[in-house]
Amino acid sequence: MPRQLRHRSRSEIISSILEVTNGNKVCKTEIQFKTYLSYNLMKEYLVYLLECDLIEYFEGERAFKTTPKGMQAMQTYNKMDELLIRTIQV
Repeated sequence: MPRQLRHRSRSEIISSILEVTNGNKVCKTEIQFKTYLSYNLMKEYLVYLLECDLIEYFEGERAFKTTPKGMQAMQTYNKMDELLIRTIQV
């Protein structure tokens, strides 16, 4: 089953938002469509990520971008995910 069609954990959703906002400044609509989230759920996650200082908001551009702390969290999640997948396949 494709990843976006199954139930995702909170950490998987956070990781997908951080990946979308990594590098470029991205608007809410782009985040919503690339992460396959409803608008209300996406807003909840954006507020949480802002409070945790994992993303930043650029008011004039109405865009979001991953902070260095967010990039570190995303890299750590990806390493853990990779280790778990290898463990399961062995």
